[in-house]
Parts: sequence; C-alpha cells; structure tokens
Amino acid sequence: MKLIAIIITSPFHFNKKLFIMKKFQLLVLMAFSILAFSSCNVSKEEKKAFDMGKAKADIQAIEDAFAAAEKKRDAKAVAEYYSDDAISYGRNEGPISGRAAIEEAIGKRMASDSSGNYNVYKVVDIFGDDDMLVEIGSWTVMNAAGAAQEKGHYMSCFKKLDGKYVCVRDMNVNSTPAKPAM
Repeated sequence: MKLIAIIITSPFHFNKKLFIMKKFQLLVLMAFSILAFSSCNVSKEEKKAFDMGKAKADIQAIEDAFAAAEKKRDAKAVAEYYSDDAISYGRNEGPISGRAAIEEAIGKRMASDSSGNYNVYKVVDIFGDDDMLVEIGSWTVMNAAGAAQEKGHYMSCFKKLDGKYVCVRDMNVNSTPAKPAM
C-alpha cells in the first residue's frame, strides 16, 4: 500500500532544486526583457536629443558659404556643397549627376555670366535627423546695386558624411512672374 501511495503522490512531490532553478530562469528572462526594452528607449531618447535649431543654423552656414563661393566665381568651392554622387536638378536643364559634372556646369555658367548679379539663400525649413536632412529654402538673385531681380525656391537633401552635411540631391524653381513679351 505504501508503494502505491508513493507512486500516486510522486508527480506532485515538491522538488526544491527544480523550483529554485525555474525561478532563476524566470528572473534571467525578465532581466533580459527589461534590458531589451530599456535599450529601445535609449535610442528614442537619443533621437529626441537632436537639435533642429542648431541643424538649421548649420545648413544656413553651408548655404552662405555656397553663395560666397558663387560670388567669388569659384566653381570648385561651390561644388564642395555636393557629395561625389549628387544629382542636381536645375531650372531649364536636365539633371546633372556627380560632383565633377556639377562643378563643370557651374564653371560654364560662371564663365558666361557678366551681369555682376549674385545669389542670396535663406533656409525656410528643415526636416530630418542627424544623418539626413531635407531643406526647403528660398533664393533671390540680386543685382550689383543690391536690388532683387528674381526669386525662387529650392529643396536640398543633405546626408552626413564624415561628420559633415553634403548635398546629395537638389532642385530649384523660379517663382518670379514671367515678364510679358514686348
């Protein structure tokens, strides 16, 4: 009779070592889960730490350097704005691919322009994060006396390479009303 009682009760027999081991496994699983969830939160906090105001000021400084290089008629310095594989979509022309081709096109434009006009660029808005930014801006062509001649808007996409933003794509449009033909 004792043997039957042992066989019947043994599956329900409390094993202290097994109980401790199961508790330990559960504790380890909970610790890994907490670690995984908390590391996800750190990434979100890091994204929130991105300073959009500073980024906007940085992009404006890049645009100011671009305008200064144009005014000096330094096509190579203007082309430094672009990544090696950039594509530029200008007004009244097809897309230009690659920094070297963009520099060449800018140089040709500068060589054929004797107007004395210069451009002013203003960052209107930016979107993105530390790695990639999209800028919406306005441009104004000024004559030598400082009077506005033409106006337009542009959009530039910047990627951070080697700690510095460079333009990978840009496009612009003229928003000055067309003058009637005489």
